[in-house]
Amino acid sequence: MKIGIMQPYIFPYIGYFQLINAVDKFVIYDDVNFINKGWINRNRMLNNGKDSLFSIPLKEASQNKLINEIDVNWDSVWKSKFLKTLEQCYKKAPFYQETLLIIQQTLNVDNEPISKIIEHSLRLICAYLDIKTEIVSSSAIYENTHLKAQERILDICLQEKATQYTNPIGGVELYDKVFFEAQNINLNFIKSKPVEYKQLKNEFVPWLSMIDVLMFNSQEKIKEFLNSYDLVAPQPSKGEL
Repeated sequence: MKIGIMQPYIFPYIGYFQLINAVDKFVIYDDVNFINKGWINRNRMLNNGKDSLFSIPLKEASQNKLINEIDVNWDSVWKSKFLKTLEQCYKKAPFYQETLLIIQQTLNVDNEPISKIIEHSLRLICAYLDIKTEIVSSSAIYENTHLKAQERILDICLQEKATQYTNPIGGVELYDKVFFEAQNINLNFIKSKPVEYKQLKNEFVPWLSMIDVLMFNSQEKIKEFLNSYDLVAPQPSKGEL
């Protein structure tokens, strides 16, 4: 059993989906504290050849609340403006209609916290790309919020009888190989290789939201991108040298 665990991010970059595709079960880590100005409700898309930030408006967002406690502000006119911006930015993209449908279906889930909106979007994109990984939310299953940091991650792995825990390369400093190996769990990290594709006539802008990848690439091409990474083992600790 291979496990991946990540906080929910809205339309995240291709590396997030590489992780989902690489594991048997993906846990949306939604009952941890919200991070202001993080990637939970924000991401970047292409606008006039440059990266442009977009944000889903939230109600009373606070780092003192859990992610799954924060609602989307559907009272704003953000949704219609966002869809109009997408049209202006991507209407000439080859897969505009297919991608627009996924985005519209995502944003049609009203009266749900941001974590559920994100979960819905992840499921829609995975279905479109034929990713079979089981997706669950941490708040629905594990009942271990009394634990912190890697102890909580390890507990999820143990509850799932995982043999491997995989994380993006950015978390390499957060986890101790020996801590996991003591429980017979192999720890490794996904390091995404550079992914490049044609963005109309613009100079390529890398690592944008999955929206951009979907707009410009066929399902078959994106499936190739999903396997464009190296699996990296953690470096030994000083005590092992």
